[in-house]
Amino acid sequence: MKKQIIHTEKAPAAVGPYNQAIEMNGMLFISGQVPLNPQTGKLVEADISKQTTQVLENIGAILEQAGYSYANVVKTTCLLTDMANFKAMNEVYASYFKTEQPARAAFAVKELPLGALIEIEAIAIK
Repeated sequence: MKKQIIHTEKAPAAVGPYNQAIEMNGMLFISGQVPLNPQTGKLVEADISKQTTQVLENIGAILEQAGYSYANVVKTTCLLTDMANFKAMNEVYASYFKTEQPARAAFAVKELPLGALIEIEAIAIK
């Protein structure tokens, strides 16, 4: 199967030399999403809950564009600038992955692009 680039206007455009997602052989690899509003291209300047919501909405838009859903997600990686935000992030995250939650890793990092508090990447399989 040929590698297919996935792009939607309902998620923010890439801010570097990468694509929103790549699909190949029934697998979707979603690039790390930060809390950018796709309409304005600006960072959602809010608390971790609102930023996590925006990130997961962006991931949802990419999933939908490629014909996937949150139920297809098998692995995520969450990057946080402060592990003190883990509990609040986790509460929002759980509202998007209600059953059969994906495997996940969460890391604290020094900083993220554009001053974001969170970045999440995902892998989905059909």
